[in-house]
Amino acid sequence: MAAPGSCALWSYCGRGWSRAMRGCQLLGLRSSWPGDLLSARLLSQEKRAAETHFGFETVSEEEKGGKVYQVFESVAKKYDVMNDMMSLGIHRVWKDLLLWKMHPLPGTQLLDVAGGTGDIAFRFLNYVQSQHQRKQKRQLRAQQNLSWEEIAKEYQNEEDSLGGSRVVVCDINKEMLKVGKQKALAQGYRAGLAWVLGDAEELPFDDDKFDIYTIAFGIRNVTHIDQEAHRVLKPGGRFLCLEFSQVNNPLISRLYDLYSFQVIPVLGEVIAGDWKSYQYLVESIRRFPSQEEFKDMIEDAGFHKVTYESLTSGIVAIHSGFKL
Repeated sequence: MAAPGSCALWSYCGRGWSRAMRGCQLLGLRSSWPGDLLSARLLSQEKRAAETHFGFETVSEEEKGGKVYQVFESVAKKYDVMNDMMSLGIHRVWKDLLLWKMHPLPGTQLLDVAGGTGDIAFRFLNYVQSQHQRKQKRQLRAQQNLSWEEIAKEYQNEEDSLGGSRVVVCDINKEMLKVGKQKALAQGYRAGLAWVLGDAEELPFDDDKFDIYTIAFGIRNVTHIDQEAHRVLKPGGRFLCLEFSQVNNPLISRLYDLYSFQVIPVLGEVIAGDWKSYQYLVESIRRFPSQEEFKDMIEDAGFHKVTYESLTSGIVAIHSGFKL
């Protein structure tokens, strides 16, 4: 499977060659290639470049965007409940592991893409606040001559409990963002948190803006895994992706397939009233590239020191890399 970068280059070259050949025809020149064969090949290349997968179905790239949007708009209100049911609650552990792998320090600027319900953002805020409080306590202990009144005053004067850290949640689906905002309000998350409606393939942010880019269980819904993550990260910034992977153990793989295709769509119908959306989610997992193919994609996007960390018998993995 070719990396997206090479696919894009081939598509570009194909279109450029097509334009060149049309120019030759306008100038009265002829190619040594048989015209019909060349035209058929170029049309075939353009067709392949414009097509992608929606689960196991082949659709146009434009059509996929609308279909994916409808899926998540449909499941948004039951998304968290279904995550618990589908993973038996293990998705919470996977997301905790992503934060431990990230190990953000106070002052970190995080962009969480396709994170509409806020799970990664809330964990990030909790983590950096805890780190900042520990740092603050160490500083106070170092000042042995402070009275209790002075210590209390230090705490009261501390305006930013996150040490300058900020997280921006970017999601293309307004219903998912709506759910996330409601959760944030209910759980008391306000400082250091912003919500942005935006496309992962055309992020509405300046270059070199963030320290860390995360995407959890969302990258398989993106048609082009391209340079956007690399563009918005600062030099030395980190890319972290939490996603399902291909299970290598034959027994676990068979059990996982049985559960995925036979149980998850039924749960989707019973709990969310939506069989087809959860059937797509299962199928999209099966279409996702292998660990090595995905590693190549990340490296082609401009990241180095790319690592792959398997979780839960390979069912889920964390991919990470640093911006060159």
